[in-house]
Amino acid sequence: MTTATTASKALVDDLVSANHILFVEGVVDGFGHVSVRHDGRDDRFLLACGVAPATVTADDIVEVDYDGTVHDAAGRRSYLERFIHSEIYKARPDVMAIVHSHSPAIIPFGVTRATLRPVCHMSGFLGFSTPVFEIRDTAGENNDMLVKSAALGRALAQSLGSHLFALMRGHGSVTVAHSLKLVVARAIWAEMNAKLQTEAMRIAGGDSGVNYLTPGEATGSMTINETVVDRPWDFWKARAKVALAGLAR
Repeated sequence: MTTATTASKALVDDLVSANHILFVEGVVDGFGHVSVRHDGRDDRFLLACGVAPATVTADDIVEVDYDGTVHDAAGRRSYLERFIHSEIYKARPDVMAIVHSHSPAIIPFGVTRATLRPVCHMSGFLGFSTPVFEIRDTAGENNDMLVKSAALGRALAQSLGSHLFALMRGHGSVTVAHSLKLVVARAIWAEMNAKLQTEAMRIAGGDSGVNYLTPGEATGSMTINETVVDRPWDFWKARAKVALAGLAR
């Protein structure tokens, strides 16, 4: 029996797997989170309570409404930054799942003039430019960098706009998609792209020497990748199961 009692078991199980996959693939560590819209009611989404992604179980999944209020019979709290999820869901009816992470290869692109752009066919969803959320514009210069209020969540959602990925200056990123499996894939592919782009810029001696995907190539590759996301999901899920079994010994 899970806390999210009216959500389907399949969705809860997939959310648990999503947490494990993101940890094993190096997107999250002790921090970061992934959510999915509730499939049993249209006013809530599912998110883990405040535990590390690698340790999430079905019993750790709680329901959160779009005001950021946690609904849990045991009175547990979820992450401080749940407002990232609640405000994006309110602003973007097309979004069904969200990942927020601090994946290390991504961070430099939010604090420099380098623009994160797709260099390979798996990362076409990044588009031709990537927005950067500047928390100082809303919270001022004396802040803790956390999106822990509805106002900050709204500001982040506005920065994201209609994009599928946004950087958060000095903090990490947010990724959105129309399914849980796809948002996990995009979060992994964004981290991969950041590593590849950094290496390409090093080899080329700068950004101008890198041959990026065109907007048409980015759109075309994104479209085809969305049709085969079950294949990497099954692989990542199997690898996470093995990896976490080893950690538990």
